[in-house]
Amino acid sequence: MSLVIENLTKTYGTQVAVNDISFAAHPGEIVGFLGPNGAGKSTTMKIATGYLPPTQGKVQVCDHDVEEDSVAVRRCLGYLPEHNPLYLDMYVHEYLQFIGSLYGLRGVSLIERVKEVVTLCGLGLEQRKKIGALSKGYRQRVGLAQALIHNPQVLILDEPTTGLDPNQLSEIRSLIKEISKEKTVVFSTHIMQEVQALCDRVIIINRGNIVIDSALADLQSGENQSEGEVQRVEVVFMQPVDEERLRSFTGASLVKQKYQNTYELEAPLEQPDIRPEIFRFACEQQQVLVGLQRLIEDQKKVGGTSLEEIFRSLTATETNPS
Repeated sequence: MSLVIENLTKTYGTQVAVNDISFAAHPGEIVGFLGPNGAGKSTTMKIATGYLPPTQGKVQVCDHDVEEDSVAVRRCLGYLPEHNPLYLDMYVHEYLQFIGSLYGLRGVSLIERVKEVVTLCGLGLEQRKKIGALSKGYRQRVGLAQALIHNPQVLILDEPTTGLDPNQLSEIRSLIKEISKEKTVVFSTHIMQEVQALCDRVIIINRGNIVIDSALADLQSGENQSEGEVQRVEVVFMQPVDEERLRSFTGASLVKQKYQNTYELEAPLEQPDIRPEIFRFACEQQQVLVGLQRLIEDQKKVGGTSLEEIFRSLTATETNPS
């Protein structure tokens, strides 16, 4: 196993930031490490990367103990922290050469590896610019590139998609997916769509305790799963409508009013697109159709509950500061 955490505890005085947690991450696996602010995510990641000492417990990376053999741990681990620390006065290419040299890369090996990560992280057009001149999204790419420069077996990424536009987000998702084929990836995020798009497994931590550790597929196909993946449509009429009649006419499984004359309809994904039926309903009722759109944040149901709702139900308690 690439990353093993056993009975990890971190306290600050009387405050318990991480409370006796244990989990392991395997090669080829993307683990989403989730939790509200102050739950203990970043603290756990900093301990796993050797930036903080644990109060109790044990962390091993590629069979090396973080406390006893921290240099060996750093050789096989790449880390992108939440607040991406970069030398803003350095050029991208220069910075990556510098980081690579810290890991012992020299000569042709260093030059070739810098070229590889520049291409991999989409920094080709930006590599001759100063880091301080880059957008936040491109700075995140530089942070990811430095985490990859020494070709580590384990990647720990704390909020890696912060500040990315939709195009960059898609590219970074694809990059993380590709990387994970040969590496272990643990990343934290607050964005549930990121979890659904990337993760094989989900660990949720709250108030320093792990409250769930499950394969994403198991969460999304629980014993009480009712509707599977759904299509969700928002429609705006000029005048109020009869919700029950709208549901019956369109074949929607659920209709709820969101705002004045604005309704959200839900139907199984395997059912034909319900928007034509909504249009026919408007014509039959002599209603003016002001708006009609399919919501892109279609959610996979877990026992009739979305992943976001599961997260909220497990973490809807007062959190500790950290």
